[in-house]
Amino acid sequence: MTGLTLGLAAAGGYAWLNGTSEVHNTGTSQCTAVTPSGPADAHRQVCGVLEQLTGAWSRSDADAYGALFTGDATYTTYVGTHYQGRRDITEAHRALFGGFVKGTKLADSYLGIRFYGPGTAIVTSRGDTYDGEPKQPGELSKTQTYTLIRQDDGAWRIAAFHNTQRQPVMERISFLFAPQSQPQAEK
Repeated sequence: MTGLTLGLAAAGGYAWLNGTSEVHNTGTSQCTAVTPSGPADAHRQVCGVLEQLTGAWSRSDADAYGALFTGDATYTTYVGTHYQGRRDITEAHRALFGGFVKGTKLADSYLGIRFYGPGTAIVTSRGDTYDGEPKQPGELSKTQTYTLIRQDDGAWRIAAFHNTQRQPVMERISFLFAPQSQPQAEK
């Protein structure tokens, strides 16, 4: 009986933590709607690269997807897999597009775009994959960082990508025990 009571209490606590861990800063689905810290033309070009990335994913086009990365790009997935270089990224996505992400689409919600000089941009977003139905998921489960650079040919390409799976219960616990750790946008 004690075990059952403890189990029910733990399940109830988990359900409460999960139910009270909503994200307030959800961003915007339109990259160009984000107020950038840099020039408007560079902003449009960076958003264009990310739009091409989403399109290549939707078509399951590994070559077009990989072409948007620099030759020496790094790509870290939410499960911790680390890819090095355009070829590695392309071939991994060729396998993924033919396997368990086949037919999926990308959903993004942009949180910010910051420019560091004329040739470097950092884009933060929330994102997820979905099964291709017309409606995107309501809550996006990952937080992503793209580092884009303008290359010698003038084209913007992704030099680094990092994807982190959001852990809402752990996030809520950390905010309960250390309220000062909660980001301003989430208060």
